[in-house]
Amino acid sequence: MYAIIDVETTGLKAENERITEISIIQHDGRQETGRFSTLLNPERRIPYRITQITGINDKMVEHAPKFFEVAKKIIEMTEGRTLVGHNIAFDYRFIRAEFLAFGYEFKRKRLCTVKLSRKLIPGQRSYSLPKLTDSLKLEHERQHRAEGDASATAKLFELLLTINPELDAPALQGLSTNLSKEKLDALPEATGVYYFYNKEGDLIYIGKSKNISDRVYSHLTSNSTKKALEMRNEIWDVSYEKTGSELIALLKESAEIKEHKPRFNRAQRRTSYLWGLYHELDEQGYIRLKIERTRKKDDPPVTSFSSKSSAQQFMHALTEQHQLCQKLTGLYQTNGACFQYQIHQCLGACVGEEEPESYNERVAAALERFEFDNESFIAIDKGRQPGEHSAIVVDGGVYLGYGFFEDEALNYGAEFIRENIMSQNHNRDVQQIIQSYLRHQHVEKVVRLES
Repeated sequence: MYAIIDVETTGLKAENERITEISIIQHDGRQETGRFSTLLNPERRIPYRITQITGINDKMVEHAPKFFEVAKKIIEMTEGRTLVGHNIAFDYRFIRAEFLAFGYEFKRKRLCTVKLSRKLIPGQRSYSLPKLTDSLKLEHERQHRAEGDASATAKLFELLLTINPELDAPALQGLSTNLSKEKLDALPEATGVYYFYNKEGDLIYIGKSKNISDRVYSHLTSNSTKKALEMRNEIWDVSYEKTGSELIALLKESAEIKEHKPRFNRAQRRTSYLWGLYHELDEQGYIRLKIERTRKKDDPPVTSFSSKSSAQQFMHALTEQHQLCQKLTGLYQTNGACFQYQIHQCLGACVGEEEPESYNERVAAALERFEFDNESFIAIDKGRQPGEHSAIVVDGGVYLGYGFFEDEALNYGAEFIRENIMSQNHNRDVQQIIQSYLRHQHVEKVVRLES
């Protein structure tokens, strides 16, 4: 049993945008058995660029129902069914976000007709819905409207079923696992940390994911390495803790791996951050930067990276942004002037034309963002449920711990948050996790504190 779905929205990010139209077509694998379509009032203005694409404007949705008014209908229309959509991940994220806004976790199995089409109908010039339906001569009226796109997806899905009648969403069928269906169905599609146990109840693996359910399924279907297959065969139980914040999931995973030392996490502890950014003063008095494999624990890098390529990309950007010398940042190997000097983009530190003091000031400015030693701040991020936020506290460069707070509690001030966190150990890995995450990702808010 299936529910073919399409939504139109005010934008692309489910965390910030809303649904303006939804269409659901119930299907039994042979034919349509029910249909529901409606405009929705997103309770915000619809951007003009979206109106240009969908034709839906503010006036059209002014008196339309709000999402919570049709939520029960959506649950009833999809209960016990596999959701089908063209790029179903997009529609599913928005529907889940709407439900999570009032504390309900909407969870359904899913099938993507984009992925299925690539597999079953190879060689198409494009797999976008309009071009695919045109190529396959399928009816597709009212493009970029929920009901029109859902109807076209239904036609495409029926064609795919004629090619392979056994289509089904990921389920227990085909999985080699000792875990029960009830245990797997209970796993949340949420950010957090998960734990695998063997037959004797020993903890054998700790992991983190932005979608715990999907990640556990990926372990249970993995044949990629001998280790993955060995671990899969030893999994007899699973538990989890939701964190909301990916940063807290990373910190919690790191701390608990150190504490419990699960058998299948040993290699992971050795290879989390393989490459580091280091600096040293050369004989001429210039600060040289270089990317190397991480050294012993008493010689921590300025910051660290999971791969050499990401480290080099970062070094190129840092060099360009602060007009550093490619020779002194290890990007250009030469005994003379660097290439950037030859095209007048280096001020000449590589050949002694720029004084060390002047050059080193720019290096110091480039590295200032990574100075963690004396920083004090609170990073506020998502919580585990609506109405809650998470927070990590760093005081004088030392990670103190994390906590979860109701929205109202954030108004009590920094000292209240600091006094009500769960204390954690500070170490080099923690510093690298926080630095790396805040460099590449975003939390909701960072509050700077006086040390």
